[in-house]
Amino acid sequence: MNKQALLDQIAADIVNHHVCPDLAKQATQLVFGDGDPDADLLFIGEAPGKKEDEQGMPFVGASGKFLAEMLKSIHLTRSQVYITNIVKYRPPANRDPSPDEKKEFLPYLIRQIRIIKPKLIVTLGRHSGMQFLPDLLISRDHGHPKRVTMNYEVKSMKNRESNPSILHTSDSILRAVVLPLYHPAAALYNGGQRQTLIDDFAIIPTILEKIRNNK
Repeated sequence: MNKQALLDQIAADIVNHHVCPDLAKQATQLVFGDGDPDADLLFIGEAPGKKEDEQGMPFVGASGKFLAEMLKSIHLTRSQVYITNIVKYRPPANRDPSPDEKKEFLPYLIRQIRIIKPKLIVTLGRHSGMQFLPDLLISRDHGHPKRVTMNYEVKSMKNRESNPSILHTSDSILRAVVLPLYHPAAALYNGGQRQTLIDDFAIIPTILEKIRNNK
């Protein structure tokens, strides 16, 4: 089974396992991810917005256009990277995703990362960044790559529907290089953050080159 088929299976599992049913009920559709499953660069945002909910793709609104501009500035397109969010359904009124929502989606995000195997994870916004760097202070840490080792208890949903009492767990270690950045949506309305995000984006090719050379 190829990477795209494996990713499609995760998306199907989210629906079949009724992840965050209250969110799913008020959303138009699941917004799982978009891009190249073999990408070296994985961008992770917070949650879908209105446009994303309508189109079923992450980062297609105003912040998505800004993201596309920044990708172009480092000679990349959306089709050459992979883009997703930590939460896959739009929260009502674009509110922040709750801790419980982030926790419930986490096993599926980890599965996504394990399949894509990116060389660099770029987090967009503090919610996404803190998923990997709990002590993150975005104003201090933006633009500084960190090599992290994360211990997660990943819950398998296998057989959950046929027998809800069955819930397999396993300790999982995920190692990754994470680059925390400001969220494009926030930067759109803050001139200082906008330029900071553009400047931080410019260092991505250098970081990727260093990672490749160290392996």
